Amino acid sequence: MNLNLATSRTTVYKWLEYGQTPDEKTQRVIADLLGLRPECVEPDAWPLWLPVWEIVGLQRPWTLAGTVGALSDLVRSGHMDRRGFLTITGASLTAIAANWADAPDAFAAAADGDKVTGAMLRSLEQRVESLRDLDAEMGGARLLEHARSDLALITTMIKNAHYTDVVGARLHSLAAQVSYQTGWAAYDSGLHSVGQQYYVAALRSARTAGDDELGAFVLAEMGVHASDGGYNRERGQLLETALHGREKSLSDLSRTYLYLHLAAARAHEGEHRGAAVALEKSVQLWDRLSDERPPWLQWFGESQINATRGKTALRAGQAAQAASLLEASIGAAVPRDQAVRAGLLANARLAGHDLDGALDAANRGIGLLEGRVASARAVGRLREFSGKLSPYGQYHGVRELNDRLKSLPAAAAA
Repeated sequence: MNLNLATSRTTVYKWLEYGQTPDEKTQRVIADLLGLRPECVEPDAWPLWLPVWEIVGLQRPWTLAGTVGALSDLVRSGHMDRRGFLTITGASLTAIAANWADAPDAFAAAADGDKVTGAMLRSLEQRVESLRDLDAEMGGARLLEHARSDLALITTMIKNAHYTDVVGARLHSLAAQVSYQTGWAAYDSGLHSVGQQYYVAALRSARTAGDDELGAFVLAEMGVHASDGGYNRERGQLLETALHGREKSLSDLSRTYLYLHLAAARAHEGEHRGAAVALEKSVQLWDRLSDERPPWLQWFGESQINATRGKTALRAGQAAQAASLLEASIGAAVPRDQAVRAGLLANARLAGHDLDGALDAANRGIGLLEGRVASARAVGRLREFSGKLSPYGQYHGVRELNDRLKSLPAAAAA
């Protein structure tokens, strides 16, 4: 930014511990470092413009009023696009799961009467289903504003409409589903702090609706987010709380999903025995499932199970098995997941000394990102794979792949 700053560790310590205020140009550098737009900087309001949403989002009580307040806060502040870091970490992250597990059934009608009709609810449910379908085909980056708009609509209805307890529970369940979907779109776009905000709102709304299945699902997805941010141990804690905090109210399908995620978390920590135990529990539960499942898990199946089995095999050093499982997973996946898993398959094949196969997998993912799918996660995994190709820099296929990766449209990694 061509600015000369005399900033040291001591200077930063004075900001944090003694309340000193950095000058305006330093605040602009901080905003740029945190991925905030310049207009977010309010020098006279330091430090209130910094990304500390969790002070509001986490301290509200786990009640109906707290949930509605958190949703309203989010609708007002959701335009803040903070990239590259998590603002809810460590004990704050795992405390969220404990609050969810301990919270009482919170729903009570905001007002008497039934002004929200069944037709309106069905229309909203169709919008949520459409959002999920589009995400599977296109990736989250292109759908973030659409999802935000849907959440604003549902939040307005929750705050202002008249409805019965039953209708209200459905509205809060829809708010949870759309909050999750918005958080997922933000995460898929590289907006990690924003994604966390929506996930916490989704967890609150699911609890208010009395829907433990949906709440456990959101905790599992929060764990993925945490792990990508470097908090894999917290991911395991989130999953343990989801599994055991309200275990009696969880179906075999939910436990299948949670144990699958726990296997991935254990493998990430190098606990391969624990990963194998969790994976075996997941597969056993999967084998005895019926076809009935909630709308937010309609997409879950063999493809996702094979993907996790492939990732755990790769972390255990079993490259050939990992490649076979990941290839099977991609073959049955929707376009967005094909793009994301292409980088994983490329890594597995490279670990098995199959450079041509690795390049083929990576090019398959790039092909999807060149026109059909927008996903920062997919781009990130392909770039991670590209970083391992330096020993093969003179190979024509490597140079060609790196050129394609650099030429990806901005929308692919938005």
